[in-house]
Amino acid sequence: MSGLRRRALDPNGKTVSRKAQSRASSAASSRVTSRAGSRVASRANTDDEASDDNFSVRSLGEELDPILAQLEEQQSHTKLAVDIRPIIDSIVDRKGSSAEGREQRFIQYSRFLSGCFAQSHIERQRDQIIDACLRSLKGGRTEKESLEALRSLALTIITMPDDSIYDKVTPTFKRVIVDNDNLLIKKNVIHVLGSAAFYGGATAEEVENIMGFFMEIIESDGHSAGAGDDAGVVTAALEEWGFLCTQLDDVEDLTGECIDGFVDQLDSSEVSVQVAAGENIALLYEKSYTLAEEDELEHHAQVKFLKRYEPYPRKGDLIDTIQGLTSGSKKYLNKRNKKTQRSAFADILHTVQDPLKGPGFKETLDHDGHIRGASRTVKVHVDGEASGLGVVNIDRWWKLLRLQHLRRILTTGFLIHWRENPVIFESLELHFDEVLSGL
Repeated sequence: MSGLRRRALDPNGKTVSRKAQSRASSAASSRVTSRAGSRVASRANTDDEASDDNFSVRSLGEELDPILAQLEEQQSHTKLAVDIRPIIDSIVDRKGSSAEGREQRFIQYSRFLSGCFAQSHIERQRDQIIDACLRSLKGGRTEKESLEALRSLALTIITMPDDSIYDKVTPTFKRVIVDNDNLLIKKNVIHVLGSAAFYGGATAEEVENIMGFFMEIIESDGHSAGAGDDAGVVTAALEEWGFLCTQLDDVEDLTGECIDGFVDQLDSSEVSVQVAAGENIALLYEKSYTLAEEDELEHHAQVKFLKRYEPYPRKGDLIDTIQGLTSGSKKYLNKRNKKTQRSAFADILHTVQDPLKGPGFKETLDHDGHIRGASRTVKVHVDGEASGLGVVNIDRWWKLLRLQHLRRILTTGFLIHWRENPVIFESLELHFDEVLSGL
């Protein structure tokens, strides 16, 4: 196991916020990986539909269909039959290539990387691949070239994370987010910047800086990124802020600085903005409880988690707002968005009222008379001696937000990487036996 992955799996490797580090006089320069304006709400009212050029995936759903896993497995075998070396050589050596030719090479490359765990195929030329993707992102002749280069870059990061990636890509990413006129490119770069900060070796301070950059976009409704009132860009910034926040241990000060901005976005007319803001609020409430220390257990018998602070001073008002969103009664919403809004905010309300209840928590009783509790699961095929169908409970908001990020990047290749890519298990802090039995 590499040093990067060893740190990613270390349960003691959580990152603490900058102010918490200052209070503890701890070093702020260590590298971390997966463990380690205006407040007017966005008013755009367009559905954020997923497409080939769109990394945003709104909901994981209750479980992933095993039939999809079989289809992806067939797809993987097909892609493995492709010789990826000429494709990589063509991406790296751009001489005489056209925009259309580069588009097709990036498409072939990204299909290969999503269809199998291809680390051994790219490790020798990874840095050259990243450089080529950055060139096409910055200077792509067409929108398609830039988007396909970005997708290829995102899959490269997930396939082979490394401490050098953040420094290599971030200056270009931030310039594109601020200066590029294409809103779809801005949105997707925000998502990949989240991956680069998480898996690419950003320091604790750099992670907080990127979160601050995203917060400026959120609180200005996209204006700070030249995307005023664009729901897609604001949603992406909210989603990646939450994803990066899952890295941090002590977020008390950060909560006080940011939660007002998320509460304001609950008034947005766009469901994707509302839900992403609500999920961040739920995450912050979840993080207001931490594991009890040994000396605390003496005074709190049989208590595993203790409340450390109140995330939002006007909790009653917040609950009223969230309860209103659980009705999904807005006339301008279509049926799908009403269902999304009701389901998401029912989960968020549970957590705000009781931060020990994660997403998908069910109060109903099972056949034995016990409260069902966590019900959101992912079903995965497990190979080897203990082959069969494994189940993982997504019972914490940090797990859900990390899972949703990985789904956005990997799209149809998610289950293939779930089975083969250690980054997935390390991101969710799972062990093989936990997948077999469920958490």
